[in-house]
Amino acid sequence: MKMRLSSQFAFFVCLVISVLFASCFYKNPVTGRRSLALVDDASVLSVANQQYTTFLSTNPPVQNANAEMVKRVGSRMSTAVAQYLGSIGQASLIKDYRWEYNLVNNAEVNAWCMPGGKVVVYSGILPLTQDETGLAVVMGHEIAHAVAKHGNERMSDQLVAQYGGVALSQLLSGKPAETQKLFNTAYGVGSTLGVLAYSRKHESEADEMGLYFMAMAGYDPNAAIGFWQRMAAKSGGKPPEFLSTHPSDQTRINDIKKLLPKAMTYYKK
Repeated sequence: MKMRLSSQFAFFVCLVISVLFASCFYKNPVTGRRSLALVDDASVLSVANQQYTTFLSTNPPVQNANAEMVKRVGSRMSTAVAQYLGSIGQASLIKDYRWEYNLVNNAEVNAWCMPGGKVVVYSGILPLTQDETGLAVVMGHEIAHAVAKHGNERMSDQLVAQYGGVALSQLLSGKPAETQKLFNTAYGVGSTLGVLAYSRKHESEADEMGLYFMAMAGYDPNAAIGFWQRMAAKSGGKPPEFLSTHPSDQTRINDIKKLLPKAMTYYKK
């Protein structure tokens, strides 16, 4: 009897550990890749709302024709994201999103999407996007980072590396300044597009998901090739791919070309 109880207890412990272990990971709804997820959505959304408000207080949104274009593209993109996730049974991923789209007057080539659907485009990227479809490439890519929870993964990694795996809620209450800095680094707020915020695997996932999102929103995904070619021309010399955490320009373009046939199946003019 004692041996049977011991076996049952061991089984129960293994089951609990398995459940807890599984809950520490997030599965990308498109690629299936599993990533570390030690930050809870409620804490992330709380920090995101604070940082978004702080950012806009010192970078007031622009009100002009380009700003209207940003809102127009954003509205179509968020509708497409909801449709796509709904079609694969993952609509709950954005249930707490309250979408906003703003253009700010800043010469940096940058754009980002915070958790909760807070999208900001910098005016410095508009010469490279050139038109509404080019802007959809960028916004789809940035929204994909948020949906895939790439920033959450980066924050989880940093919580382990710098703070021994302490919960984000604990760090937020005890060290708010450090939390804000960690958040801005994880989500690329204030960094040039593609330079700091995300790794090679994150960029590749965002490229793929962004193509599907923009196609469903009615934007031709083939425009991604031209945009990234213009980005490559602007960036000039870059280190070899094996020295970088990001795909080389040509690798990225080649990968996008391979994804275009599937992306075109979602394209609705």
